Amino acid sequence: MESIHIRPANCQDLEALLRFEQGVITAERPFDTTLKTGAIHYYDLQVMIESPEVQLVVAGIGEVLVGCGYARLETAKRYLKHAVHAYLGFMYVDPSHRGKGINALIIEQLRQWSIWKGVSELRLDVYYGNLPAIRAYEKAGFKRHMVEMRAEARSDLLLYPLEDIKQLK
Repeated sequence: MESIHIRPANCQDLEALLRFEQGVITAERPFDTTLKTGAIHYYDLQVMIESPEVQLVVAGIGEVLVGCGYARLETAKRYLKHAVHAYLGFMYVDPSHRGKGINALIIEQLRQWSIWKGVSELRLDVYYGNLPAIRAYEKAGFKRHMVEMRAEARSDLLLYPLEDIKQLK
C-alpha cells in the first residue's frame, strides 16, 4: 500500500474538495433537521485556500485525494484564558479509506500548523449523535466540552397567548 501524505490544498484540488464537501453534508443531514433540502454548500473553498488565517489540507494516497480538513484561527471570547484558538472543521475521509488513521494524520498536521501560528487551543464541533466521529476526536486527544441545544420557536408551544406577548413590546 502506498503511503498517506498530507499537504496544503491548492486550486487544483477544488473538484475533490467539492466532492468531499458533499460527503460531509450527506453524513451530517441525518443529525441536522435544520439543513436546507437540495444542494447546499458549507464553505467558500477558494477563500479558504488563499487565507493566511486558514490551513486547508488534503490527504492523498498516491495521486488520489482521500480526505481533508482545515484549521481556522479565531479570536476567543474575552473571558477565556487563550486569546486565539484554532477551529477545526471540514474533517472528511472517503468511506473506502476510513480506518487507516488518515483523520489522525490530518488532525496532527493541523495541530502542528496551529502551534506554528502560536495557538495552544484547538476547538471543533461534532453532532451529538455522531458517535463514530466523537470517538475519533477523543482518540486524537479532544474532550467533550459543551453541548449546544436548540428548539423551535413555535407559537403552539407558548404558555401564554401570542396576543398577550405582543403587548409586552
